[in-house]
Amino acid sequence: MHLSEQRRFPRRRTSVGASRDFVTGVLVDWGLHALVEDIRLCVSELATNALLHGVPPGREFHVGLHRGTELVRLSVRDSGPARPRVQSPDVDACSGRGLHLVSGVADDFGVDHHIVGKTVWAAFKSHAAPRTP
Repeated sequence: MHLSEQRRFPRRRTSVGASRDFVTGVLVDWGLHALVEDIRLCVSELATNALLHGVPPGREFHVGLHRGTELVRLSVRDSGPARPRVQSPDVDACSGRGLHLVSGVADDFGVDHHIVGKTVWAAFKSHAAPRTP
């Protein structure tokens, strides 16, 4: 089984919430309720990074969900030149933890660089049991 859904979002603050709503709807439609919270957290972080560091004015970013037999892959693509990396911010820093959170929640994550822009992705085992704190 291979399913795919994608949507473009404008460079606006409201697009972060809209991207969360988009992935929630798709995951519920696919019956993957156990992954909703983890993927909502990751799309929030990746969409925020795209808006702050990746999407030039007047452009959009792209959110995709792809379901294979064992994995669900979340991807956020933008056309900006920024090169994302996991940071180790100071304890009192107000930012810099987004990719650290994504790497801790997802089963795998990475960045694919393109001639123009990049895609930041996170993969989740679709048969995984719900995470416990």
